[in-house]
Amino acid sequence: MDSHIERILFTAEEVAQRVRELGAEISRDYAGKTPLVVGVLKGAVVFLADLVRVLDIPVEMDFIGAASYRNSTESSREVEVYLCPQVKGRDVLIVEDIVDTGWTLARLRKFLLEQGAASVRVCALLDKPSRRETPVEVEYCGFEIPDCFVVGYGLDYAQRYRNLPFIGVIGKTEE
Repeated sequence: MDSHIERILFTAEEVAQRVRELGAEISRDYAGKTPLVVGVLKGAVVFLADLVRVLDIPVEMDFIGAASYRNSTESSREVEVYLCPQVKGRDVLIVEDIVDTGWTLARLRKFLLEQGAASVRVCALLDKPSRRETPVEVEYCGFEIPDCFVVGYGLDYAQRYRNLPFIGVIGKTEE
């Protein structure tokens, strides 16, 4: 394990089990529909890939780009949307790696509705409600976590650690 990882918050097995549970819940709620599952780049890619494979419903998949972290552990209220799928008339399920301050998710939900989405729901692997600065609804939540900086399973610090199979807490780095 990398020396910057202080501890494992969720093992690969715990994450896989929770993804299966979320998949069952989403499949039940979207029965009879074909939602557009939209992954938020880049952090949600690993979660999205695992999630769509456990869904028991037909889905279409696309990506949206949004940036608020700038190679640091602090978030910005300024959110840039740099890639957007065609959503007009679609039931959209945003798949997000982590909800922290809520600014990115609030911006994405508003943006997709403005683009004509019929509905927008959110599935987040991690939710950090203690850091919330703006209200957002997370319909499907993998895990609620304390205020710590996490990496692994798609989440990064300065583009590193995304490939870890678990979710770990990162400590101080010299970078």
